[in-house]
This record gives sequence, C-alpha cells and structure tokens, in this order.
Amino acid sequence: NQDKEAKIQVEEYLKQRPKANIEGWKKRATFKNETDIDLYVNALRKAGFPETPPLSLPDKPSIAVLPFVNMSDDPKQEYFSDGITEEIITALSKTPKLFVIARNSTFTYKGKPVKVQQVGRELGVRYVLEGSVRKAGDKVRITAQLVDAKTGHHLWAERYDRELNDIFAIQDEITIKIMTALQVQLTEGEQARLIGKGTNNLDAYLNYLKARDYLNQFTKETNILAKQLAEKTISLDPNFAYGYVGLGMTQIYDVWLGVSKSPKESFKRAIELAQKAIEIDPSLYEPHRLLAHIYVSMRRYDTAIAEAEKALELNPNSAHAYATLGHVLLFAGKSQEAITMIKKAIRLNPYPPSWYYTNLGGAYKALGHYDEAIQMFKKALEKSPDNLIALVSLSGAYGLAGRLEEAKATAKEVLRVNPRFSVDRYERMSPVKDESHKIKNAEALRKAGLK
Repeated sequence: NQDKEAKIQVEEYLKQRPKANIEGWKKRATFKNETDIDLYVNALRKAGFPETPPLSLPDKPSIAVLPFVNMSDDPKQEYFSDGITEEIITALSKTPKLFVIARNSTFTYKGKPVKVQQVGRELGVRYVLEGSVRKAGDKVRITAQLVDAKTGHHLWAERYDRELNDIFAIQDEITIKIMTALQVQLTEGEQARLIGKGTNNLDAYLNYLKARDYLNQFTKETNILAKQLAEKTISLDPNFAYGYVGLGMTQIYDVWLGVSKSPKESFKRAIELAQKAIEIDPSLYEPHRLLAHIYVSMRRYDTAIAEAEKALELNPNSAHAYATLGHVLLFAGKSQEAITMIKKAIRLNPYPPSWYYTNLGGAYKALGHYDEAIQMFKKALEKSPDNLIALVSLSGAYGLAGRLEEAKATAKEVLRVNPRFSVDRYERMSPVKDESHKIKNAEALRKAGLK
C-alpha cells in the first residue's frame, strides 16, 4: 500500500523498458495459481503500470486534447469547459495533416492527475494540449498549453482574459496557434474550414453545448433535455446548422433507446433535420454520419455507404466516422472492409465505446473467425455489461464455435437483460443483408435456449 513509492518505481522502470506492460507480463507469468496472478496484476495496475504496449506514433503530427479543467466555482459550468474541449478537437480533426485522438478516449482522463508522458504513451501521440476554463458572468479566462509528451517541453502556452462574447475568437486562436506550433501549413481555404463555428449568437451556442453534453450521456431522461435545448438553439439562430444536427440526433436516440412511438417517423424527421443542416453548412460531417446510420437501418446499403464515406471525407480524423463506415459495411456484407475501418477508428479512439467492439466482433463472426469474435464481444461487455446486442452476439458466436455450454450461459444473461427476448423479432429487426447469416445465427441462438 505504498502507492506513491510504487508509482515512482514504475516511472523509473518504464524509462529503462518503455514497452513494458501488464498484458506482456501476464503472458510470461509462471504462477500456477490464477489468484496470485490477479493479485500481482491489480498491484501493478494500482501503481500505474500500463495495460498494453505503447502505440506507435503516426507518420504526421499527432495530438490529444485533454478535457479543459473547469475552474469556475459552479460545477454546473462543466458543460462549458467540456464544450470548449470538444470544439477544439473538432476543429483540429478537420485537417488530414494532423492525427487527432477522439473525445471518448481523452475524456477518460477527466478529473484525474495525469502526466503528459503517460497520455502520450497510452494514446500513441507526440503532443498533448492541456487547459482550464473559468467562466464568471460575462467574463471568461482560458489557459492552454501545448506539451511535447516525449520530452515534457512546452511548445506554446497562452492565457486569455476576455469577454464571453469573444469565446469564438479564442477557440479559433488556440486552433491556429496549435497548427503553427506543430508547423502544419494550411491554405486560406483550409484555415477557414477549421475555424468556422456557424453562429455568432452566444446564447444559441451555449444552448447547443448544453444539448451536446446531454446527448453524450445517452439516457432517456437526458435525451428529452437535449431535445428541448436543441429546439431552443434553432429558435435562437435558425441558421446554426449544429442545432439541426443535435435535434436530429435526439430523433435517432429515441429509436435506439426504445422510446420512439414510430421509428419510421423518427427516422423521417431525422433525415429532414440532417438535410437541413447540410443545406446550411455543407462542410459538416455529422449529418452525413447520422444519415448513414438511418439508411443502413432502412436497408438502403449503397446510400448508407456513400453517406458514411462523405462523412469521412469531410472529417478524416473522426473515429466515429470510421466506425460508422465499418458499421455500414458490416451490415452490407463487406466484413473484411468493415474490420479495416473499425481498426482505424480504434487507433483514433483507443478507449472506444462498446459499439465499436460489438461491430468488430460481428465482422469477425460473419467471416467465421469465432475466437476473435468472442474476444471482441467480451471487450464490448467489459465496457457495457448489459449491452443486449453484444450478449446476443456472444451467445451466437459461442454456439457457432461449438461451445454450447458457454452459449447457454450467455443466453441466460440475454434473458436477464430482456426477459421478453425473441429470436424471430431480433433477426427481423437486424439490417444484415445476407439472409444466410441470419438463418445460421438464429439456429445457434435457439440451440442455446433462446426462443
């Protein structure tokens, strides 16, 4: 329990052996008793020993933007500091000349004392941006510093004391200063794409940030609040495209959360909102990603692929855009291509949401690689233990691999999460293009005891 001393020893050890990790240690461990291995692993983890080997650096400047710390006295202002962070990530992501880690992964460090060297190692980036935000009335103070994660040296740092109305200009300045510090050359057109916010209405912008904060929480309750805020955003500025994107997302979330009275109508409304956003601002990638998800659910595979590819073209650093394309390709029967895209998504988002792994497992399962599929479904369940799709998929994969007892045990977990689960309804709702896969999967699920 000498945590401080243990962490110092780990830091020193990693200087000598930078590739050392728990995963590798477990493979070499010679303990006969699994319990002993678990004890050591937990101790190593507590001391800050890395789980996996360090990721190799990309062949272009790579950066992770850590969550800006909310220095305001009011914890309700957390949405604002988080929003600033996301806006900078989004702006930097728009250029293919950078490699930018996704929000999901950088936000795993939120509220934790962490060294930039650790972040660089775990996310596989050379540079890390840190910052803080203090919002008080109509004043805002933002500090930002760009650090070389390899050397610990500061490349650039700045403090901004401005009027709240200047928030757009501050974000633009930070983005451009980062580009300059990393020696990324931009044309005037590229620079204009990076710093466009889409509104000068501060109230509309703040409402949008609140709506996005609620959307990130993905619950029935927060989706209702997000919908109200997105509608208010549009009323404050009808020409702010992100308001329509946010409202469109709430429509899709209604379907995914199982609260939509008519999924068909929800999808129709989401399509209208996404198209309105594109009409206002053709440079946005988010509405194309939404359309890809909707069209694959409607079994319009070619259209879905085209929309996902367009999203990726507009934001070549978006992990979600890669994952969405992988999702669409999986259901369209192009599993090998899906695997390639989802792996690229995971490199940009090393701590991804569970649906990345569920889709990756689905692609492996479709190719008959059941061991790899099982491993991916288990990873999905580590992140979200009640993920019904991952549980059903895991039961099916066990069955197809001939591991009937494990298939049956997992089937019981399916019924725990959804006692009214129906194989027929599940397969009918699935947009998988290849009917033979559906038939084979349904047989495996029934053998596992599901009806």
